[in-house]
Amino acid sequence: MSGRIERLQARFDQLKIDAFLVSSEGNLHYLTGMADMAGDGYLLVLAKSVYLITDARYQTAFAAQFDKDHLIITRDYLGAVCDVIADQQTGVLGFEDDLPYTAYSFLDENLVSDLVAIPNVVEQIRMVKSADEIDQLRATAKLADAGFEYITSIVRPGMREIDVSNLLDAFMRTHGASGPSFTTIVLGGARAALPHGTASQALLTAGQLVTLDFGYFLNGYTSDMTRTFALGQPNQKLAAAYETVKMAQQAVIDQVKPGALSADLDGVGRRLITEAGYGDAFNHGMGHGIGLEIHEGPLISTRGDETLVSNSVVTVEPGVYFPGLGGMRIEDDVLVTETGHERLTTATRDLLIL
Repeated sequence: MSGRIERLQARFDQLKIDAFLVSSEGNLHYLTGMADMAGDGYLLVLAKSVYLITDARYQTAFAAQFDKDHLIITRDYLGAVCDVIADQQTGVLGFEDDLPYTAYSFLDENLVSDLVAIPNVVEQIRMVKSADEIDQLRATAKLADAGFEYITSIVRPGMREIDVSNLLDAFMRTHGASGPSFTTIVLGGARAALPHGTASQALLTAGQLVTLDFGYFLNGYTSDMTRTFALGQPNQKLAAAYETVKMAQQAVIDQVKPGALSADLDGVGRRLITEAGYGDAFNHGMGHGIGLEIHEGPLISTRGDETLVSNSVVTVEPGVYFPGLGGMRIEDDVLVTETGHERLTTATRDLLIL
């Protein structure tokens, strides 16, 4: 983890800060190696030292990583932050812009240094994955492919959406996943027009399109994959729209490379969908980054202003939705390589008719 902290420290001069306070779940996980720490303390990074301020539940876990002077065990987390800043005579403390107001108010009242909110500091570092992180993301994508293959081998009319979700969950956990990174989406028929609906007691019936959107953590890193398939011969309007979505997704993936602008990528797929007459039926962004969390930078949307960088992983997920009839979405995880891209989730995107 020391290399990651050094990358953060190397940005201090550019950001005009002398220290940075880390409090969010994903960033604490990235910099300490410990998941689920949000609310249980802070990582205080100074230019040449690092303090983990937490309580006794984590003392043993971090004893080898931090010496006794830099592992501060207390329940007064923010008071300890103020004490370290005063002792080290630190000038400007940067903090994440989603710090709760109560915490900010305490620091503003008690801190001797200046305070400045800086968005996406650690998040920008996290966008560039190490070789080990890429290996983990490849593995979790491979597991997602296996999960989709399993579901399409057993799903049939008469099953409930929630049955499919539970069977997928059991398969993924049995094969190494620690759990889902979001509530699994299984939607059949007209319910598939809900981009973020969740599995219900509704029965799947013959002739329906079914959308399956899921992500699972494997060794801390998550996949995010969507496929739509048919239970028997589908409605012709939906089948035609599906081919447009598949074409648009591939057109975007073809443009994934270092230097590509996120808004431009969104525009490539959105234009194709609009030209086919489905523009009003595509009502969300084109994709986002993934890693330790299900939503990371960059955001690929009409309002995206980021540039893709090599060794990052993004999703590409166009969809079309017709209220009262149904919908479809296709989503893959894509690695940005030095010269282009690599699709990590490789399950077929042809419309399976089961």
